Amino acid sequence: MGGHHVSAVAPALRRGAAEWRCKVSRLLTSSILHFSTADNEGGSARSAYRIHSGLRQRGHQSRMLVRDRALDDPDIDTVSGNRFLRRCDDLANRVTWRLGLQYQVVPSALRVLRHPWTQSPDIIQLYNTHGGYFTPWIIPTLARRAPLVWRLSDMWPMTGHCAYAGPCERWQSGCGSCPDLGTYPAIGVDFTAILWRQKRWLYDGTSLTVVAPSSWIEAIARKSPLFAGADVRLIPNGLDMKEFRPPARAVAREHFGVPPGATAILFAPHVAGDNKRKGGDLLEAALRKIGPRDDIVLLVAGNNSEWWVGRVPQRVVPLGFLRGETLMAMANAAADFVVVPSAVENLPNGVIEAFACERPVIAFDAGGMRDAVRDGETGLLVPGFDVDLLAAAIIRMAGDAEARQGMGERALTLAKREFSADTEISRFESLYASLREKWAA
Repeated sequence: MGGHHVSAVAPALRRGAAEWRCKVSRLLTSSILHFSTADNEGGSARSAYRIHSGLRQRGHQSRMLVRDRALDDPDIDTVSGNRFLRRCDDLANRVTWRLGLQYQVVPSALRVLRHPWTQSPDIIQLYNTHGGYFTPWIIPTLARRAPLVWRLSDMWPMTGHCAYAGPCERWQSGCGSCPDLGTYPAIGVDFTAILWRQKRWLYDGTSLTVVAPSSWIEAIARKSPLFAGADVRLIPNGLDMKEFRPPARAVAREHFGVPPGATAILFAPHVAGDNKRKGGDLLEAALRKIGPRDDIVLLVAGNNSEWWVGRVPQRVVPLGFLRGETLMAMANAAADFVVVPSAVENLPNGVIEAFACERPVIAFDAGGMRDAVRDGETGLLVPGFDVDLLAAAIIRMAGDAEARQGMGERALTLAKREFSADTEISRFESLYASLREKWAA
């Protein structure tokens, strides 16, 4: 009789145990949906994909909805889903740009709200939302479905239209009378005050958690009236040091055709040609001041890198757009140091990638650069966008191999300590756990 009773109860006990394990697993893992302009092109997209990949490696369900898909990843889908809807998005973007109604009409928005991935995630995380694939109108709806995290790639969520405000401070008081409608993303008519107020209205009452990858944009987020009351966290970008592994310097130089005895400088923005925001004009002026030097070679990676050939007196090796960690690591390995002369910048991936390859960085003291580039320790910080000082820093770095080596070693140590992928993912996991707990309460 006792044995019969046990055998009858056993299935129920097994079902209960299975349900308990399922609940525990559900608490320990999360389902995260990321919105990004792209999956692998541009700094923001690469950051998003690295976070997405890191979360999957930890056992989480991570998915991405993007405008531009380049990777063969089953957990990535486009917001449009087909060419026709993508063309509708592009047409709407062109029309609304001319009218000053930036991203007010995005046909894919209806598909996004009906997409199975948006129905019941544990966390929704935004990155770059400009580019004509995402409308701010859907933010309140998304925020009702899951805790909403906005990982700031630039200032666009806090301005009336632009990604970087530069010296303009109108974003702190409502925009309007915009001094530069042409700055990216451009707008045809000055409705910046209306668009700024729209963002404030849409964010109001929405529980937003803001993640800043640099102390610079963290400070801006805390000043922004649009994020008043929002929980602002600092989580620096991370890099998988095991995956981003540079080859031997000689191997990398042979691959790219760099003379073995030359001092190679790497400049690697997403768009390499005629890019003032990334400081291309300042670097060009500095290299012209230095003048012809047979011992200096400029490596340029990025779209339209051929633009540099003949514009500076040094030899230029255009590398083109390098897709993937292997080629980027090889480009850094081929260089002796990296120059990041951006006029306005968050904390770009290029700095951390250089550090991971034991390469020091020369940068202007702008944006979030000083979070990583410590003057005289991991690189050189140039004040005031001074071209003469930039030229002097390049000459100094090029002429002192011993100093370069010491800075590179300290840069790698800093990258492992503060900018590792493991640290970044652990910080996001901790954030997600706290948000899910609040959501369930």
